[in-house]
Amino acid sequence: MRLTLEPLDVERDLTLLHTWVTHPRSVYWEMQGATTVEVAREYAAIAADPHHHAWLGRADGEPEFLVETYDPRHGPLAGLPEITEGDLGMHVLVAPPKTHRAGFTTAVFAAVMDFCFADASVKRVVVEPDVRNGKIASLNAAAGFVVAREVDLHHKTAALSFCTRSAHAAARMGATA
Repeated sequence: MRLTLEPLDVERDLTLLHTWVTHPRSVYWEMQGATTVEVAREYAAIAADPHHHAWLGRADGEPEFLVETYDPRHGPLAGLPEITEGDLGMHVLVAPPKTHRAGFTTAVFAAVMDFCFADASVKRVVVEPDVRNGKIASLNAAAGFVVAREVDLHHKTAALSFCTRSAHAAARMGATA
Protein backbone atom coordinates (compact mmCIF):
# COMPACT_ATOMS: atom_id res chain seq x y z
CA MET A 1 0.00 0.00 0.00
CA ARG A 2 1.32 3.43 -0.96
CA LEU A 3 0.49 6.28 1.45
CA THR A 4 0.99 9.87 0.29
CA LEU A 5 0.21 13.35 1.60
CA GLU A 6 -0.58 16.47 -0.39
CA PRO A 7 -1.83 19.94 0.54
CA LEU A 8 -5.56 19.90 1.25
CA ASP A 9 -7.55 21.74 -1.42
CA VAL A 10 -10.54 23.05 0.53
CA GLU A 11 -12.67 23.67 -2.56
CA ARG A 12 -11.94 20.29 -4.13
CA ASP A 13 -12.04 18.27 -0.91
CA LEU A 14 -14.82 20.04 1.02
CA THR A 15 -17.57 17.42 0.67
CA LEU A 16 -15.23 14.63 1.73
CA LEU A 17 -13.75 16.72 4.52
CA HIS A 18 -17.19 17.64 5.87
CA THR A 19 -18.21 13.97 5.88
CA TRP A 20 -15.07 12.98 7.78
CA VAL A 21 -14.96 15.69 10.46
CA THR A 22 -18.68 15.48 11.28
CA HIS A 23 -18.81 11.67 11.44
CA PRO A 24 -19.66 10.29 14.91
CA ARG A 25 -16.22 8.61 15.07
CA SER A 26 -14.61 12.04 14.73
CA VAL A 27 -16.12 13.46 17.92
CA TYR A 28 -12.72 14.64 19.20
CA TRP A 29 -12.36 16.93 16.16
CA GLU A 30 -15.13 18.97 17.80
CA MET A 31 -16.98 19.61 14.54
CA GLN A 32 -20.05 17.49 15.18
CA GLY A 33 -23.03 19.28 13.67
CA ALA A 34 -20.87 21.72 11.67
CA THR A 35 -22.29 22.81 8.33
CA THR A 36 -20.35 22.57 5.11
CA VAL A 37 -19.91 26.35 5.23
CA GLU A 38 -18.46 26.16 8.76
CA VAL A 39 -16.03 23.41 7.76
CA ALA A 40 -15.01 25.43 4.70
CA ARG A 41 -14.45 28.50 6.88
CA GLU A 42 -12.34 26.53 9.40
CA TYR A 43 -10.09 25.00 6.72
CA ALA A 44 -9.83 28.27 4.76
CA ALA A 45 -8.53 29.84 7.99
CA ILE A 46 -5.97 27.05 8.31
CA ALA A 47 -4.91 27.57 4.69
CA ALA A 48 -4.42 31.28 5.39
CA ASP A 49 -2.37 30.68 8.55
CA PRO A 50 1.39 30.47 7.87
CA HIS A 51 1.84 28.38 11.04
CA HIS A 52 -0.87 25.75 10.37
CA HIS A 53 -1.22 23.37 7.40
CA ALA A 54 -3.78 20.77 6.36
CA TRP A 55 -2.87 17.72 4.30
CA LEU A 56 -4.98 15.18 2.45
CA GLY A 57 -3.68 11.66 2.84
CA ARG A 58 -4.18 9.04 0.15
CA ALA A 59 -3.84 5.27 0.20
CA ASP A 60 -3.06 3.96 -3.28
CA GLY A 61 -4.41 7.22 -4.70
CA GLU A 62 -7.70 7.21 -2.77
CA PRO A 63 -8.38 9.91 -0.13
CA GLU A 64 -8.35 8.15 3.24
CA PHE A 65 -7.02 10.50 5.94
CA LEU A 66 -6.53 14.09 7.06
CA VAL A 67 -3.44 15.52 8.72
CA GLU A 68 -2.83 18.92 10.25
CA THR A 69 0.64 20.15 11.14
CA TYR A 70 1.29 23.34 13.04
CA ASP A 71 3.93 25.35 14.85
CA PRO A 72 2.91 24.94 18.50
CA ARG A 73 4.62 28.23 19.39
CA HIS A 74 1.57 29.84 17.75
CA GLY A 75 -1.97 29.05 18.85
CA PRO A 76 -3.34 27.26 21.92
CA LEU A 77 -0.01 25.77 23.05
CA ALA A 78 1.93 29.04 22.72
CA GLY A 79 3.55 30.05 25.97
CA LEU A 80 3.66 26.58 27.52
CA PRO A 81 7.13 26.08 29.00
CA GLU A 82 7.55 22.67 27.34
CA ILE A 83 7.15 24.05 23.80
CA THR A 84 10.45 24.81 22.08
CA GLU A 85 11.85 25.62 18.67
CA GLY A 86 12.01 22.42 16.61
CA ASP A 87 8.60 21.19 17.82
CA LEU A 88 5.92 20.37 15.23
CA GLY A 89 2.31 19.90 16.26
CA MET A 90 0.26 17.22 14.54
CA HIS A 91 -3.35 16.04 14.31
CA VAL A 92 -4.46 13.00 12.29
CA LEU A 93 -7.90 11.72 11.35
CA VAL A 94 -8.44 8.45 9.49
CA ALA A 95 -11.62 8.49 7.43
CA PRO A 96 -14.45 6.21 8.50
CA PRO A 97 -13.57 2.91 6.81
CA LYS A 98 -15.63 1.52 3.96
CA THR A 99 -14.24 -1.91 4.81
CA HIS A 100 -12.04 -3.10 7.67
CA ARG A 101 -8.32 -3.19 6.86
CA ALA A 102 -6.21 -4.68 9.62
CA GLY A 103 -3.29 -2.43 10.51
CA PHE A 104 -4.42 0.45 8.30
CA THR A 105 -4.62 3.10 11.03
CA THR A 106 -1.21 2.09 12.37
CA ALA A 107 0.27 2.31 8.86
CA VAL A 108 -1.26 5.76 8.38
CA PHE A 109 0.04 6.96 11.74
CA ALA A 110 3.54 5.68 10.97
CA ALA A 111 3.47 7.41 7.57
CA VAL A 112 2.35 10.66 9.20
CA MET A 113 5.20 10.46 11.71
CA ASP A 114 7.66 9.84 8.86
CA PHE A 115 6.17 12.86 7.07
CA CYS A 116 6.63 15.04 10.17
CA PHE A 117 10.21 13.93 10.73
CA ALA A 118 11.10 14.31 7.02
CA ASP A 119 11.80 17.97 7.86
CA ALA A 120 15.29 17.97 9.40
CA SER A 121 14.42 20.98 11.58
CA VAL A 122 11.75 18.97 13.44
CA LYS A 123 13.19 17.66 16.70
CA ARG A 124 9.92 16.55 18.32
CA VAL A 125 6.32 15.99 17.28
CA VAL A 126 3.75 17.40 19.69
CA VAL A 127 0.18 16.22 20.18
CA GLU A 128 -2.51 17.39 22.58
CA PRO A 129 -5.36 14.86 22.41
CA ASP A 130 -8.37 14.96 24.66
CA VAL A 131 -7.55 12.86 27.73
CA ARG A 132 -10.78 10.86 27.13
CA ASN A 133 -9.57 9.63 23.73
CA GLY A 134 -8.18 6.20 24.61
CA LYS A 135 -7.76 5.07 21.00
CA ILE A 136 -5.40 7.90 20.10
CA ALA A 137 -3.56 7.49 23.41
CA SER A 138 -2.74 3.90 22.41
CA LEU A 139 -1.56 4.95 18.96
CA ASN A 140 0.52 7.76 20.43
CA ALA A 141 2.22 5.37 22.86
CA ALA A 142 2.93 2.88 20.05
CA ALA A 143 4.54 5.70 18.04
CA GLY A 144 6.82 6.71 20.93
CA PHE A 145 4.93 9.65 22.44
CA VAL A 146 5.34 10.36 26.15
CA VAL A 147 2.71 12.34 28.03
CA ALA A 148 4.33 15.35 29.71
CA ARG A 149 1.25 16.51 31.59
CA GLU A 150 -2.41 17.41 31.28
CA VAL A 151 -3.20 20.95 30.17
CA ASP A 152 -6.47 22.88 30.17
CA LEU A 153 -7.15 24.12 26.65
CA HIS A 154 -10.53 25.57 27.70
CA HIS A 155 -12.53 23.33 25.34
CA LYS A 156 -10.79 20.16 26.55
CA THR A 157 -8.30 18.72 28.98
CA ALA A 158 -5.41 17.64 26.79
CA ALA A 159 -2.63 15.12 27.29
CA LEU A 160 0.32 17.23 26.15
CA SER A 161 2.66 14.65 24.62
CA PHE A 162 5.99 14.65 22.81
CA CYS A 163 7.81 12.21 20.55
CA THR A 164 11.47 12.60 19.64
CA ARG A 165 13.04 11.06 16.55
CA SER A 166 14.89 8.51 18.66
CA ALA A 167 11.78 7.61 20.69
CA HIS A 168 9.84 7.06 17.48
CA ALA A 169 12.61 4.95 15.96
CA ALA A 170 12.69 2.77 19.09
CA ALA A 171 8.88 2.47 19.38
CA ARG A 172 6.82 -0.48 18.18
CA MET A 173 5.33 1.63 15.39
CA GLY A 174 8.60 3.34 14.48
CA ALA A 175 10.40 0.03 14.24
CA THR A 176 7.94 -1.17 11.57
CA ALA A 177 7.68 2.08 9.61
